[in-house]
Amino acid sequence: MSDTPARLLNLLSLLQTPREWPGSELAERLGVSPRTIRRDIDRLRDLGYPVQATMGADGGYRLVAGTAMPPLLLDDEEAVAIAVGLRAAAGHAVVGIEEASVRALGKLLQVLPSRLRHRVGTLNTATMPLLTGDGPTVDPEDLTVLARAVTARERLRFAYRAYDGTETRRQVEPERLVSAGRRWYLVGYDLDRDDWRLFRVDRIADPFATGARFTPRPLPAEDAAAYVASKLRRPSPVVTVVATVHAPLATVRSRFKPNDSEIEPIDATTCRLRSNADSLEWTAMRLLMLDCAFEVHEPPELRKHLRILAERANLAAESGS
Repeated sequence: MSDTPARLLNLLSLLQTPREWPGSELAERLGVSPRTIRRDIDRLRDLGYPVQATMGADGGYRLVAGTAMPPLLLDDEEAVAIAVGLRAAAGHAVVGIEEASVRALGKLLQVLPSRLRHRVGTLNTATMPLLTGDGPTVDPEDLTVLARAVTARERLRFAYRAYDGTETRRQVEPERLVSAGRRWYLVGYDLDRDDWRLFRVDRIADPFATGARFTPRPLPAEDAAAYVASKLRRPSPVVTVVATVHAPLATVRSRFKPNDSEIEPIDATTCRLRSNADSLEWTAMRLLMLDCAFEVHEPPELRKHLRILAERANLAAESGS
């Protein structure tokens, strides 16, 4: 093999297989001499690939972890597998890797040959994941379009459905994608409303980049994540709930978070609970889900709501007899 660049790529492809390669086997595979293999190994090292050599009659070579990650060389099957996996991670909002998955997917799809993009699309069309949890689903293809527009600083057009079902068309200068909990949000400057807006990605339909570039505007927050946090911040509590709960401290703490509740043990099986709540209904359900006895001291509205729930439960139980 006289073409040095092509030979180096083939050599790199072999070394990325997790095993040690004797120099004689590499030379036979590539149709060159062991001396040429040694020179090619030095070239790869100069390019940043950490190739480790072992001593012996033939000597052996393997690719090891280095201080930086050089470009990877993937065959067709590996590229398709990674693209499908990244789509799954992006669509399921796996905690901690969502945004990185979208960025990596955008880079990979940009360089995939058309035949491989078709294979990736076919696999995603023909398969359906079993989703867990109650978070909204997001089309990874939409995420990829949005991520590319953010990176390229291109204006976006898309249809948007508001919380009340109202549908509008938007033209936006996208700033950043942010994942929060099990939801994706697009932070962008809405040109029609002349202001910054937060868009839930699961409510975005048919996004496309217009090709028109824009100059980034100053964001009214430290960064996009801080902007999303400010918009999603819970309203001030409307009531303070005080109750005695006949359950161990650990059981009560499993239902009431320490950032909005004070829980003090009275004894080994009883606790005093003081919790800020913005929903009496949800607080009633949290108490009932403890599956133990409790007395509500404040507020009287919560005791009233619990009486209503008890009456409904009794009616339901009697209607089946």
